Amino acid sequence: MADWFFVTDIHGSTSRFRKLIERISIDKPQAVLLGGDLLPHGLARRSQTEQYPDDFVNDFMVTEFARIKQSMREDYPRVLLILGNDDPRSEEATFVEAEKTGIWEYINENWVTVGAYRVYGYAYVPPSPFLLKDWEKYDVSRFIDPGCVSPEEGTRTVPVSDREIRHATIKKDLDALGELDDWRKTIFLFHTPPYKTNLDRAALDGMTVDHVPVDVYVGSIAVREFIENRQPLVTLHGHIHESTRLTGQWQDRLAETYMFNAAHDGPELAIVRFNPDNPSEARRIII
Repeated sequence: MADWFFVTDIHGSTSRFRKLIERISIDKPQAVLLGGDLLPHGLARRSQTEQYPDDFVNDFMVTEFARIKQSMREDYPRVLLILGNDDPRSEEATFVEAEKTGIWEYINENWVTVGAYRVYGYAYVPPSPFLLKDWEKYDVSRFIDPGCVSPEEGTRTVPVSDREIRHATIKKDLDALGELDDWRKTIFLFHTPPYKTNLDRAALDGMTVDHVPVDVYVGSIAVREFIENRQPLVTLHGHIHESTRLTGQWQDRLAETYMFNAAHDGPELAIVRFNPDNPSEARRIII
């Protein structure tokens, strides 16, 4: 089996996307997994360092992936993606519509089969300090960390029922997956990292809110518990850009599950390259 690529938190950087596409054409991976925060956020759009098309998905992403698909033909990989907490959910329909061209598959709260493996996607993160709440849910209860904004506040680009906003949790979503005969044949594409692991270390040292210390771990307790209980083969994560720099680690394990983080806080593109048949030999490439 050919290697798989995992990238995340590109945040609309056209240079990173082009580096990824070039590497795809050279290395011909079997699958490419995009873990969310793919689009330019508001601050980036106001920056003078890069110009973004108004319709970033259609005018850039669809164009670039369609071009490489045409040139690679039968070597073109399966491209699986989810969105992240910085991506407005109003763009979700555009990603779904682009599936018809065969350039990618949108797998949030869904799964597909790639070879011998079942790949699941899940975009939601626990409550954060940020105001866009399209991809935020309570984690295991209606608790929020000091300094964070609850899912019942902030803004959304797509309407959601009050009941879902108030009572939905990441834990309930993951529990609803039920049971499988063989979790060791599953790969999970998350945006959030599992709580208190090498992949979940934010630069919040010494910070307080109303004299209450802020937790430097901001990942999902529900995701950690899910991994501990179900033991999928591989889980993929992003969201916390600085975690690898702070911990010195881009991977971790919970019992038999391999966990990889491809978020990166430099200008380069980070690719985690792994083979599901032998995930212990995964590598992280900085381009």
